Amino acid sequence: MKLIDLKMNEYLDILLSDAPAPGGGSVSALAGAQAAALMGMVCDLTIGKAKYEDYQESCKEAKAKAGELYRGFAEAIDKDTEAFNLVAAAFKMPKETDEEKAARKQAIADGTLEATKVPYSVMEMAAAGLEIAETMVGKSNPNAASDLGVAVLNLMTCMKGAWLNVKINLPGVKDENLAAEYKAGGEKMLAKGEETAKKLYAEIEGSL
Repeated sequence: MKLIDLKMNEYLDILLSDAPAPGGGSVSALAGAQAAALMGMVCDLTIGKAKYEDYQESCKEAKAKAGELYRGFAEAIDKDTEAFNLVAAAFKMPKETDEEKAARKQAIADGTLEATKVPYSVMEMAAAGLEIAETMVGKSNPNAASDLGVAVLNLMTCMKGAWLNVKINLPGVKDENLAAEYKAGGEKMLAKGEETAKKLYAEIEGSL
């Protein structure tokens, strides 16, 4: 059964246990999913309300984009754990012969690359989420401004958490050029994300 299909208490019980996965990567993706869901909720609380007539089209667009992100984040919850399991399984492979050693080494490299790609894609989704939030601040139901603020906070938790998972795997990425691209791209996304989130949070807090 996929993590996304578990009841909340079942998921949390696994997280509380000594099981190595799900871990921080899946939790980061979940934070993103919560953010996307909250943005969708704020849109629904705005769309169809006459007093927010000027925000209708932008919120409809934001809702559609948030829905796509929600599905992407939800899939990433399991993808991150699956990637970890690939690495864990690779390390358990036999290493008696040269052939076995080579196969094990390749499997570890492949698993590590996947364990880097997944959180990096989560970072990209979080960045897209912040762009959506930016279109909604001051242009959505003000009674749900705090919910939008929590969405922004969750997006930054998502991005920072995913970055930690990218960074911890980078030393195992054998392609040095690719590792450098992930590092530079992640740092750039994180810097821009923090700047955007700080600005949005200040605007939201100031409106309350």
